[in-house]
Amino acid sequence: MKAKFISELYPGDEITDFFLVKSIAVKTGSNGKNYLDMQLADKTGDVYAKKWDASDEETSAAFLPKVGGIIKVRAQVTEWNGQRQMKVQKLRTAKPGDGLDVADFFRSAPRAPEEMYAYIEKTADSIDDEDFRIMTQRVLADNRERLLYYPAAAKNHHAIHAGLLYHMTRMLEMAEKFCEVYGVLNRDLLVTGVIFHDMEKLYEMAADENGVVSDYTFEGILLGHLVQGVVAIDRLAEELQVPYEKKIMLAHMVLSHHYEPEYGSVKKPLFPEAEALHYLDMVDSKLYDMETALEGTTAGGFSDRVWTLDNRRIYKRQW
Repeated sequence: MKAKFISELYPGDEITDFFLVKSIAVKTGSNGKNYLDMQLADKTGDVYAKKWDASDEETSAAFLPKVGGIIKVRAQVTEWNGQRQMKVQKLRTAKPGDGLDVADFFRSAPRAPEEMYAYIEKTADSIDDEDFRIMTQRVLADNRERLLYYPAAAKNHHAIHAGLLYHMTRMLEMAEKFCEVYGVLNRDLLVTGVIFHDMEKLYEMAADENGVVSDYTFEGILLGHLVQGVVAIDRLAEELQVPYEKKIMLAHMVLSHHYEPEYGSVKKPLFPEAEALHYLDMVDSKLYDMETALEGTTAGGFSDRVWTLDNRRIYKRQW
C-alpha cells in the first residue's frame, strides 16, 4: 500500500513507495553513462526523478516501466534549483500483491465529468446564432466519450483526468462574466471559440482512460492542435454550410489563442473575441498552476519553482 504522498515529501526524506509513471526516458549524462529521467506522480502532484548510472538491464526495453504504469522506488528526496526531486536507488514495476488503491495515483478534476459536460452542452444549446449553435452541438456530441476523461495537457496545466472539460468549463464561466462587462464582445462567438479552442487536443495526444498521456500522435507531432483545429473547423463548416466569414473568424480564434509564434500562433488576435479568448485561456491555465502549487505548500511558505510560471515560487498566505 502507498505510504506517503508527493505533497508530504521534503528534501532529506528517505522513502520507499509507489508512484505513477507520467514520463520516462533514457538519457546520457556528462560522464557518458546512461540514466533514467522520469516524471512521477500521485493524486497530490508530480515530482521529477532520476536514476543515475543506470545499468544496461535497467535501460533495456524489457525493464523500462510503461507510461501510465505504477512503480515502487527506493529514493532520497533532494532539492535542485528550488524544486524537489528524487534520487532513485532502486525501482521495480508494481505487482498484483502490493495491495494498491489506484485512486491514490490518478489526479482528477474536482468536478464530475458528466456534470461539466452537461454544463458545456447547455451553454452550446443557449447560443442564439444558429450556425455556431449547430457547430458546437455537433463537435460536443462527436467527442463526448473522449471529453469525459481527456486531460488538457501531457505535463502542464490541467494534465489530469477530465482536465480538458475542467479547463473549458471554467473558461466558459469566465466568458459569461467578460460579456457582462465588455459590451463589444459577441457572446455567441466567444463561447463558440472557447468550446473549439482546444478540442483537437483530443487528437493531438494519446491518453488512456485515467487521463495519462503516453505520447503525442502522428498528427499532433507534425501539426499540433492549433493547425488541427483550423482543419477540423474548415471541414465541419463546409459540411454544415456555415458562412465563410464565420468559419474564418472561428479558425482565427483557434489559431491565434496562443498569441506568440514560439507557442504556435502564427497570428495575434485581430478582433475582440479572439483577444478575450487568449486571456481567458491564460488566466485559467496560470491560476490552475498556482492552485496546484499551493496544495502541497505550508501556510506562510513558498512552493517549489513552477516551470510554467517562469520558475516562480508561489507564496501561500497564512490567513
